[in-house]
Order: sequence, then structure tokens, then C-alpha cells
Amino acid sequence: MAMNLASAKGTRRRRGRGGRRPMSEINVTPFVDVMLVLLIIFMVTAPLLTAGVPIQLPDSRANALPQEAQQVSISIDAEGYVYIDDQQVPVGGLPQSLENLPRTGEGPDITLRADRALDYGRVMAVMGELNRAGLNRISLVTNGGQSAPPVNSGSSDEE
Repeated sequence: MAMNLASAKGTRRRRGRGGRRPMSEINVTPFVDVMLVLLIIFMVTAPLLTAGVPIQLPDSRANALPQEAQQVSISIDAEGYVYIDDQQVPVGGLPQSLENLPRTGEGPDITLRADRALDYGRVMAVMGELNRAGLNRISLVTNGGQSAPPVNSGSSDEE
């Protein structure tokens, strides 16, 4: 800015052949702006990458399992709709969709995510279809490390 003021007053000096000296410092402000925008984008999108189907998982005190390379996530939402990864499966189309899954070796590891509001029969129907398709490596996903309600030795009706 001061350089422009000096040239406006008529005290401009000629330096070498070009008359202007190149600017030697780097303006990092645009770089910092871009990096902050990218940081905000990654902070917002990172939680969405873990699971695309919103589900209220049940609580459990179980330890976390390691993530496998060949893994397929099957989700059942509160209305009972089934999703393979993030794609909704048409009603009655689960057996065909399971047959179309790519398989190598022992087959893919299945992580089953089910909403806590679902009845047990709906979850067991999906697990039965998984078993029928030959996919027996199933992990049930819960909110790990939470304080789950205590497990009773018997039902409240028996007491």
C-alpha cells in the first residue's frame, strides 16, 4: 500500500530493467481461508460417513470389534425398512439382494444395525434371511461402552 502512495506522489524510482521489484513475501491469508473451510467440511461430514441410515441403537457393555476389510452393513430402521450399506432394499427383495453380494473366501462380514424400537421378530426375520443366504459371520451393532439396563435372571411376569 505504501508503495502505491509513493508512486502517486511522483517519487517513483527506476530499479534495474523492469522498473518494478517483485514481491518477496507470500500472502497466506487465502491459503488459511481455504484450509479452514476444508476443516469445517471434514468436521461436518466425518460423522455422516460411519452410517447413513439414522437408527437408535440399543445400549450394551460389549467391547468393540475390529473393522474388517470385506464388511457389509445391513441396517433396519424404526419402520422396519432394510438397507444394505446405504441403499434401501425393496420390500420382499432381501433374499435377491443378499445373493447379489460379492463374496470371496468365507464371504463378507455382516454388521447388523437395528433400531431399538423394532420388535424381536423383525430382526430375527432378517437374520434368518442372512443365514439362508449362507452369510453366517454376523456382528450386532450397539452403542458400546454405555451403561445398559441390568439383565434380570427371570421375567417380571414369573415373580
